[in-house]
Amino acid sequence: MRRAVGGNTYFYVEPGTGGWNMSIWWSLHLRREAASVPLARKLLAGAMDTAGVDPDTAFDLSLALTEACANAVEHGGASTAKYHVTVRLDEERCHVEVSDSGPGFRGRRGIPLRRTRLEAESGRGLGIISELSDHAQFRNRAGRGGAVVRFDKVVKWREGAPLAVA
Repeated sequence: MRRAVGGNTYFYVEPGTGGWNMSIWWSLHLRREAASVPLARKLLAGAMDTAGVDPDTAFDLSLALTEACANAVEHGGASTAKYHVTVRLDEERCHVEVSDSGPGFRGRRGIPLRRTRLEAESGRGLGIISELSDHAQFRNRAGRGGAVVRFDKVVKWREGAPLAVA
């Protein structure tokens, strides 16, 4: 059973547990403008802080989201195009997806992470996302064009956090 509490916050009852489990999720449709990147990052950071996510985990996820959004802004298609961010935070993990309508990644088999010179100012985003998350997937959108970046991370909680598993 699912009950909306407000906005995009839902509580779920799992059969046999006798209790509520909470999952926070939200989705944004953003313009491909540099100003949209900190907006997405601050929304994620605020949700994680309110829910009680450990600051180190929150930092890693916020930085990974920043990199994914920056890639969508830079490579995501026509300047009038939008990109999409979807986040779900539950008791165990934070799942993030960023998709755009640009040309997508080159190549058909997985997306190779290339080595980048230390002094380079670009080209490190996908590697950073991979390092900061537990699982990362980079693929092209089937049939419609565009790139999809998905990643997730096991969440560590502060003491007494509202979403922490008891």
